[in-house]
Amino acid sequence: MLQLTDAIEMVIVFFTIGFVVKIILDYSMRKKLIEKGLVDKNVKYLFSDGGPAKSSLKWGMVLIGIGVAIIIGRIVPYRWSDEITVSGIFILAGLAMVIYYAIAPRIRTNGDSEASSDEVDR
Repeated sequence: MLQLTDAIEMVIVFFTIGFVVKIILDYSMRKKLIEKGLVDKNVKYLFSDGGPAKSSLKWGMVLIGIGVAIIIGRIVPYRWSDEITVSGIFILAGLAMVIYYAIAPRIRTNGDSEASSDEVDR
């Protein structure tokens, strides 16, 4: 069990480093685009990802799935609790992402119609 824990820790460390590097590179790319004045409707999709509400919905759904998996893992008998907890986390977090994938186009469609009506008013 100790070897599995070490492997999981290493995977988490590498994914965290990769995520931080991605955030830094995205930020620098957006900053350069803004400085060069290349922000028009062709690259507007880089900046309008739905805002904090959409991101909060996605991660809220994932965290609820993880929380439910942990609760289920605590309820089942001890000898199966570790396996059920880990597999439940992956299954329910993945299910939350699939549900979000089905919901996201509707949110995008509503946001785009509001943005296009603002452009017409101007």
